[in-house]
Amino acid sequence: MTTAPGLTCSAATHSVHASLLSFGPAEEKNSRGGLSHKMRRYLAGGILARLWPWKGNNGRPNETSPLIPKGDAELDGTTELHRVDASVERRPGLKTTRSGRGSSFTGYFLKYILVLSNLTFSVLGLLLLALGFWGLVSKESFAREKIGSIGTDPMLALAALGLLLATLCLTGCVGALRENSFLLKMFSGILLALVVVQILAVVLAYNMQGQIGNALRSAMLTAMVRYQDDLDLRFITDEIQSNMQCCGADTYRDWEVNIYYNCSAPGVLACGVPATCCVDPLENGTLWNSQCGLGAQTLDEFSAQSVIFLGGCLGHISRWLEQHEVSIGTVLMVLLVVQILTVFAATGLRQRIR
Repeated sequence: MTTAPGLTCSAATHSVHASLLSFGPAEEKNSRGGLSHKMRRYLAGGILARLWPWKGNNGRPNETSPLIPKGDAELDGTTELHRVDASVERRPGLKTTRSGRGSSFTGYFLKYILVLSNLTFSVLGLLLLALGFWGLVSKESFAREKIGSIGTDPMLALAALGLLLATLCLTGCVGALRENSFLLKMFSGILLALVVVQILAVVLAYNMQGQIGNALRSAMLTAMVRYQDDLDLRFITDEIQSNMQCCGADTYRDWEVNIYYNCSAPGVLACGVPATCCVDPLENGTLWNSQCGLGAQTLDEFSAQSVIFLGGCLGHISRWLEQHEVSIGTVLMVLLVVQILTVFAATGLRQRIR
C-alpha cells in the first residue's frame, strides 16, 4: 500500500514531538539554553557505541567466545532483523537473505579442523626444537672449538625444522582460534610458499640426480671423517651400515679418510673398519665384538668378504630408493595434498570472517 507524502511527513513530525516530550517539562525547559542532562547522556551513549562497537547495551560486553565463529554470533542480530521485517508487507522485487545451518556447520568445521591439526603439529614442532637444542647443548656444540663445524650438525637441522614447524602451526592455530584474518592470511601464504618450494625441490631432484649423488657421497665421507668426534654422525653412519649391510661410501677402503682408521695411524684401529661393517659382529650371538673389523683394509676382497661387507653404502641407498620410489612418491603426494587442503581451509575461514 502506498502512503501519501503528507501523511509520512506528519507521522515523522509526530514522532519527533513524542521523543521531545519524553524528556519531561524540566528537560524541555533546560533545552532552551542548551542540551538537557538526559539528552546529553543519550548522545554520549550513541557516540560511545560507535567508538566501542563491542560494547552492548548497559555497558555489557558483546564479544563472542573465541571458539564460536563470528558469523554465528552475528546471526542473532540478522534473525531479529528478519523478525521485524516479517511484520512488514513484502514489496515486489525486494530480496531478503537468510543464513542456513550449512554455513554454520562449515564455519565450525573449518575452524576446529584448523585448530586441532595446527595444535598437534605445533606440539610436534616444539618437541623437535627441544630435542635438537638438547642435543646441541649436551654435545657442547656452541663451544669455541666446535662452533666452526656446527653447520653440519644434524641436531641444528632438527632444531631449525622444529622451530619452523612450531612457529607456522602456532600462527595458524591462533589465527583460527581468534578468527584473526591477518594471521590466517600469513599462515596460508607461508604454507603455500612452502608447497611451491617442495614441488620445485622434487622437480630439481628428479632432473639433477647426478649432482645429488655427488652431494650424498660428500656427506657420507664427511660423516666418516668425523665418525669418532660427533656422536650423531656416528649413530647415523652405524645405522646405515648395519641396516643396509654396507661399508664405506663406495668401498670398505674409504675408511682410510678417518684419522683413526688410516693405515698410518698409531693406534690399534689403524687399517681397520667399524664393527658395523662386520658380517657377524656378535660373538656366540650375544656379545658385541667391537674389534671384529681390525686390520680389514689390509685384506684382499676375497679374504675380506667373509669378515666385512664389501659394497659401499651409496649403491645400496640408490637401489633402496629405486625399489621404494612408488611408496616415497605416494607419501610425498599425500603430504602435498594435505598442505594444499589446509591452505584452502584457512582461505575459506578467512573469507567467512571478512
